[in-house]
Amino acid sequence: MKRHSTPIVLAIAGMVAFVEPCLAETANSWFDSGFSRHQAGDLKEAVKLYSKAIDTDGNFVMAYQMRAAAWQRLHQYSRAIDDYTMVVNLGEPSFKAVGYLNRGIVKNMAGHFAEAIVDFNMAISIDRFMGPAYFHRALARSKTGDNAGKLEDFIQAAKYGDLDAERWLDASNPGWRQVRK
Repeated sequence: MKRHSTPIVLAIAGMVAFVEPCLAETANSWFDSGFSRHQAGDLKEAVKLYSKAIDTDGNFVMAYQMRAAAWQRLHQYSRAIDDYTMVVNLGEPSFKAVGYLNRGIVKNMAGHFAEAIVDFNMAISIDRFMGPAYFHRALARSKTGDNAGKLEDFIQAAKYGDLDAERWLDASNPGWRQVRK
């Protein structure tokens, strides 16, 4: 009997040795794998790997950020909004500002323009130099009929380096540079 148990013990030990590295995956290694899949365009696999990183470390803000970006590209807007909300709730101020910006963009994409404006306002309150927040708030204001606010936001976005805002202003309001001075 002892002779038969040795191969079984060795087999079990081999299986444990194989499984143990899988269990030892860190949140960072799951994230890195997810980021690699994300860059390769395999968004569904990236979401799975980011989720494993989050399951390993529920405070991994960058994993929420990147999973939200993947959900956004997959047109899973409510899931993206949920993850960007986690970025806002867990992140440091710079992450919070980006979380608000990105959540606002998704809300714009989903047609929730008034809610998007609130998020852009929050992003700007954290970082008043965030040109993209002004740009996207201008788009949302356009959809709500606030043309004066839209123009002012495009001017602010251009002031902070947003080239799309400059192009829009040059095309629609050629004298905007003189008015700004």
